[in-house]
Amino acid sequence: MREEILRMERVTYREQGVALLENFSMTIWAGEILGLVPINHLGLSALVRLLQQNLPLHYGYVYYKERLVNDWRFPCTGMNHTIMNQTAINQTAMNRVSVIRNRSCLAEGLTVADNIFVLRPGFRKRLMQPYILREQLKPFMEDIGVEIPADAYVEELTNFERFVVELLKAVVAGNHLVVLEDISTFISDAELEQLSGILHHYAKKGMSFLYIAAHFEEARQICGRTALMLNGQIIKFFQAKDKAPDPFFLHCTEDFDRHVREQMNQRPRPEENQIVFQAEGEPAFSVARGECLVMQDLDNCMIQELPVHSMLFSNLSYLDNPCFTLDHRVRGVWGSKRIKKSLRQEYAELLGEEVFDLPVDRLTEWQKYDLIYTRIYLQNPKVVFCVQPFKSAEVALRIHIMELLERFLNKGIPVVIMAVNLADSLALADRLLRVRRGGKVQEYHRDEFAALPVNTPWLYLYQEKYREEW
Repeated sequence: MREEILRMERVTYREQGVALLENFSMTIWAGEILGLVPINHLGLSALVRLLQQNLPLHYGYVYYKERLVNDWRFPCTGMNHTIMNQTAINQTAMNRVSVIRNRSCLAEGLTVADNIFVLRPGFRKRLMQPYILREQLKPFMEDIGVEIPADAYVEELTNFERFVVELLKAVVAGNHLVVLEDISTFISDAELEQLSGILHHYAKKGMSFLYIAAHFEEARQICGRTALMLNGQIIKFFQAKDKAPDPFFLHCTEDFDRHVREQMNQRPRPEENQIVFQAEGEPAFSVARGECLVMQDLDNCMIQELPVHSMLFSNLSYLDNPCFTLDHRVRGVWGSKRIKKSLRQEYAELLGEEVFDLPVDRLTEWQKYDLIYTRIYLQNPKVVFCVQPFKSAEVALRIHIMELLERFLNKGIPVVIMAVNLADSLALADRLLRVRRGGKVQEYHRDEFAALPVNTPWLYLYQEKYREEW
């Protein structure tokens, strides 16, 4: 009989009266890699928190290793003393679940061995010689065929190596379930394939994984089963052997598919003789007016910070954010109430009137992206460089980001997308450059994308057999 690692039965979870999970049911078996593709992000963060921590439920049950750890019937009030104490223990206890996110949680300034062994739960404070830690780590590295120096500091590691270290930390801690949340946009195709091999290696040893991915194709390549999540509910499970793309899945993402196809078929090719930007050196490249160029970094040396974290001034108002960067083009715009009023009137129809009165930290992800791209648009740049614009974005938000980028292209402003993972970026691309540190490796034009030697999610959109079916 298969061993059950985690089971959620009809879970409903609310925060401030809003249902984030509604009648949510999911089972993860020992040795299973379960994929989870969220069509939108409603309830996703709540789900991850509930896997780790037994928060009070509105309804439902959560079992961990076949033991009831969370029960909606017994909140921490209104019970007899014995039950209340036990439930309080359950609700404040952390389940043995590790979460590996796209932003590393390793301690900077410490070595690999220190992060894996010294910072693990239950470690007794005592001095351990570095050579002992190195010897302890060696068999773990040999087991998965990866070489990462035990005394290397975290800041010296690549993103892939950081993920491996976090995974080994979970293995050493004896956690039976590991959640991997949207990590593919931070590692290359080759690294993703290597990571998939490591996950399957540990799955054979009985560890379980919940692999949260933005694309069905990616989850299907790695996972035995894949669940589709929409509005805080699991709406369907897929088996790896199911034909892809599944008609049901395509129905859930048809807006994305339609947008991609319309963009591919309708947007005119840029005129190559109207070169707007040209770079010399390695790699040398140029972009024409209205052209979208995608540069795939095969060595994964890209900046990894999300724009909503790095490009907004949270201490400034909504209108002050774009005006702050416009000051070098229009004298006095920073303090001009007249100009701010004009901007507000001009963009109210596009952005909504209510956003202008909200603090930046209370904006939704959509509103933050609107603010960022509107600010850039107001500057009327000659060329726009975007580093991983689609990472960590749900299906609907990815469509919206495409529409924001198309505003530049339709105005004749070229866009250069710098990406590690090609998912979604090809939907806008006129050309693709695959580059390494030593320079350009390969170049493809839009009509050649179907022949790319990589397993790129959404690549089927460029293949004739699916064009005909559409």
